[in-house]
Amino acid sequence: MDQDIFAVTAGIKLLIMDVDGVLTDGGLYYDSMGRITKRFNVQDGLGIKLAQAAGLKLAVMSGLSSSAVQSRVSELGIKHYFHGFTEKAPLIGQLARDEDISLGEMAYIGDDWVDAAPMLMVGLPMAVVNAQPEIIRIAKWISQARGGHGAVREAITFILSAQGKLEKQWEKWTSLNG
Repeated sequence: MDQDIFAVTAGIKLLIMDVDGVLTDGGLYYDSMGRITKRFNVQDGLGIKLAQAAGLKLAVMSGLSSSAVQSRVSELGIKHYFHGFTEKAPLIGQLARDEDISLGEMAYIGDDWVDAAPMLMVGLPMAVVNAQPEIIRIAKWISQARGGHGAVREAITFILSAQGKLEKQWEKWTSLNG
């Protein structure tokens, strides 16, 4: 990986995550009442907690509205949750203003065409390995894990490592003194 991506990554202050196909495996599971349920990866959840502990801000954007996602976002303590928006680009600008950061200080991880515009706006466009080919071409970083199978944890690990913050998080988990 070239040095430019590490320089960009070192300045990232906020990671925006798509939901379906990134935080989930992209499947829509229907229960007997016709409600949609979703599968989330626990390692992604711990990665999100590590990011928060290291001071990385987080946001979630989804084209769909789902009570399952609302519950997961709330459980993880993610402040910014935008749902029901297939046109996400205006939200990126709003988020930059709300958090008083530049677009270059943002990363976005996506998997499908609805993620193209936001990815083109931010400093670090990221994609899951099973993203659509057009999204892979836009990405400066691509996970090894599939969406919903630890790709978000992998992205967070990459960001924290590039920022020199990963080792401190690891030390917190391996310290005998808590």
